[in-house]
Amino acid sequence: ARRVFHHGRSPDLVRLLAQLNALTPVVESAPVAHQRGTPLTAAVPAAMHLLAEAVETGSTSPVELRLPAPADETARAVDHAVRHAAGVVTDVAPDPLDDRLGRPATLRVRTARATRGVLMSAASWRYGIRLALCIGIAQILVSTVAVPRSYWVALTITFVMKPDFGSVFSRALLRALGTVAGLVVAAAVLTVVPRGWADVGVILVLAPLIPALTPRGYGYQTAAITPVILLLSDILNHQGTGLVVPRLVDSLIGCAIALVAGYLLWPESWHARVGDRLADAVADTAEYVELAFGDLAAPAARARTRRRLYRDLSSIRTEFQRALTEPPPHGRRAAAWMPLVVAVERIVDATTAARVRVREGAAEPSAVEITTIARQLRELSDGLRASDVLVAVRTDLTGPSGSVLEPVRQEVAAARAIATPH
Repeated sequence: ARRVFHHGRSPDLVRLLAQLNALTPVVESAPVAHQRGTPLTAAVPAAMHLLAEAVETGSTSPVELRLPAPADETARAVDHAVRHAAGVVTDVAPDPLDDRLGRPATLRVRTARATRGVLMSAASWRYGIRLALCIGIAQILVSTVAVPRSYWVALTITFVMKPDFGSVFSRALLRALGTVAGLVVAAAVLTVVPRGWADVGVILVLAPLIPALTPRGYGYQTAAITPVILLLSDILNHQGTGLVVPRLVDSLIGCAIALVAGYLLWPESWHARVGDRLADAVADTAEYVELAFGDLAAPAARARTRRRLYRDLSSIRTEFQRALTEPPPHGRRAAAWMPLVVAVERIVDATTAARVRVREGAAEPSAVEITTIARQLRELSDGLRASDVLVAVRTDLTGPSGSVLEPVRQEVAAARAIATPH
C-alpha cells in the first residue's frame, strides 16, 4: 500500500525497502544452517531480535553484535548475512547500490505487468467465462421466475466462484450447509429478540464469531456471517423471519448454478493439474541448478530465477490444497503428489545452500556433476508429464565425496524414488 502512494520516492520507504531486502542473505543462509545439522549459537537469533527491535523503533544507533568467529563456510554465510543486515538497519540513508534485489518497479511498470498477466493468462479468461456464464444463467432465471431478493443469487455465485477460496465443488456444498445452519440461528434470533436496541447486543455477540470461525473453514464462516447479515437486513426492512426463506432459496439456487455451470461443465476445473505444473517446476529447478553454478550466471539472474521458482512452488501448493477438496477419486489422486512437492522444495533449498557455500569459499562443483543433476531432474520432469501417477525413477547417486552438491544429489535421489502404486 505504501508503494502505491509513494512510488519509491519517499526516503523512509526506501530505507524500509533496503532493510527488507537485507533479509535476503539471511533467508539464503537459513537452508545452509539447517542442513548442517548443528544448532547455531544463541547469539545469532539474539542478534536478529536486536535488529527487529531496531527496525520497530526506528533506531539508527549501531547494534552490538556479539557473534562468535565463524569456523566454516556455513558459519561464515550466517555471520556475513547478519552483519550485512545490521549495517543496513542502522544506516540512515542506505546506498541503493547495496540493494541486492534491485529497486522496486514503479507503479506504472507494476500496473502494466499485472494488466499483461491478466490479459495473457488463459486461466483468467477461463474463469471470466465461467463466472459470466453462471451470472447469465442466474439473470435469465430471475427474469423469468419471480425470485424475492434475486440479487442474493448473483452474490452467492460470486462468492462460491471466487478463485482464491479453493474448489468450487466444496465451496458450493459448504456454502449451502453453512447457510442452512446460519439461517437456523437467524430464525431463532428474529423470533425471540425484539427489534430495537436489543439487536445491538445480539450483534455484539454474533459478530466476533465471524473472525473466530473463519479459520476453521468456509462453511463455518458462512454460518457465522449469515445471521449477522439477516439481522442487519431486518433492521432496514422490518420483515423478521420473512427473510429466512428467500435467503435460503436464493442461496441454494446460486450454489446449484455454480456447481453445475461453474464446475461440472468444466472438466479442467475438477481435474487435478498438480502433475503438469509440478513437471514445469522440476524442469525450472534443473535450469536453476545450471544457472546457480554456471560461469556466465549473474547474481541478479540467479536471484530472479530463485524467486520465480519459489513463487511457482507456492502456487503449486495452492493448487494442491484446492485439489484435495475435490470429490473422489480426484482428491485422492492429488494427495499422492504432496511428497514430491516437498521434495522439489528441498531440492531448491539445497541448491541455494550450495550456492551460498561456494560464495563463502567452498570448492566449485564440477561441470559433469552439474550436468548430471540437471539431466536427472529433466528426466523426472518428462516422467511426470507422461503419467497421471508417480512412478519411481532410477537415479545415480555417484559423485565426488564431500562435494558441495552432495546434499542436492541426495534430495534429487529422494524425489526420483517417490512412487505410488498403479
